[in-house]
Amino acid sequence: MPAQRKAPRVLIVDDEPSIANTLAQILNASGFEARAVYDSMGAAHSAEHWKPDVMLTDVMLHGESGIDVAVHVAEKLPACKVILFSGQAYTADLLETANKKGQHFEILTKPIHPEVLLRKLSAL
Repeated sequence: MPAQRKAPRVLIVDDEPSIANTLAQILNASGFEARAVYDSMGAAHSAEHWKPDVMLTDVMLHGESGIDVAVHVAEKLPACKVILFSGQAYTADLLETANKKGQHFEILTKPIHPEVLLRKLSAL
């Protein structure tokens, strides 16, 4: 009997629960195993314990920025692909800080259409 392929795990981080929960519902209904968290501390804790394949995080969070969380997760879980999303114009400055730390993250524009997100995640 062939081994069943596990569903890719996606951790969604957004301080707007309605956005995080909606994306998690869409991904869970589309064959992913998705969880939503709403702050930087929850993101770091969940990532280290749940070990997602992908973390999708908003750049602007309460507390640490999503980029700070992304750098932390990338260092602790190098196999986890990190994708940032943002509706803020000044994200480029924050990305430059991550680049200087040797981390290069892909960024998607918010609002993100579910079909675009599904195509992106399926391509990973």
